[in-house]
Amino acid sequence: MTTELVEILARLEKQGRPGLHNSIAISWIRYNQSNPKPSSGTGAGWNESRLLYPASVVKLFYAVATEAWLQKDLIPETPEMRRALKDMIINSSNDATGLIIDLLTGTTSGPSLYGERWQAWQEQRQLINKWLISLNWSEMKQINCCQKTWGDGPYGRERDFYKSGNQNRNALTTAATARLLEAVMTESLISPLASKRIKELLSRSLDPIQRSQDPENQIDGFLGEGLPKGTRLWSKAGWMSQARNDAAWCCSPEGNPMLLVVFSQGRQRAKDSLLFPSLAKELIKLHYAID
Repeated sequence: MTTELVEILARLEKQGRPGLHNSIAISWIRYNQSNPKPSSGTGAGWNESRLLYPASVVKLFYAVATEAWLQKDLIPETPEMRRALKDMIINSSNDATGLIIDLLTGTTSGPSLYGERWQAWQEQRQLINKWLISLNWSEMKQINCCQKTWGDGPYGRERDFYKSGNQNRNALTTAATARLLEAVMTESLISPLASKRIKELLSRSLDPIQRSQDPENQIDGFLGEGLPKGTRLWSKAGWMSQARNDAAWCCSPEGNPMLLVVFSQGRQRAKDSLLFPSLAKELIKLHYAID
């Protein structure tokens, strides 16, 4: 599988994408059963342990953390929390994400803090990272999930928390993202009911009419666009001026699932709306051809 992936990347690079190999990370996993168990797939990766800015893909981590907190009665379940969770994943709302982070960590945005109050705030904001480390998954050791997502950018204590040179910004690997998405789809981390709730939020329609009505559908320009008609898709995309990312679990009605996480970095990659559909098209064909 690694050979095939490298060959595909080489072809895509020759299509006017110099430096593609150095600006993309991929985790690709194939399963040979319709209802796979965790770690039962076979895969290939490219730069999959490289820490990169995840953009809105990090919201998948926050959604799973929310269900884990609810399971432990650490936060109350309210209609407003459910509304924010839905908008965070379905619409990729940054405002909704802010509320979720506040609930998970007991912190709020605002003016700069100092002294003991500032130290306490920073420790609280690390609660999601501490939970991820507690899973004892090797993929989670170096990642960073502690920041809200922004439109214009952080201010006040949020800006301070990014630290000099943005060294404390969110950072994920495709391997860590694939591990978490697999855990959701195989219902192996949080309760089956909680997993199903997240899967409902991640479910995407490939219907062209529905997509045309939503210009930010997380399909067009991403992995979903490259999938054949009839494919079922669960995904969370992320996009900003310097990154285009996507995490997807897909399968045909008759076939076995495929998990594909792709992060690309840099202004040229962010503007490239053809790369992800082309990569998904190649890999899904290879997946079912091998089957």
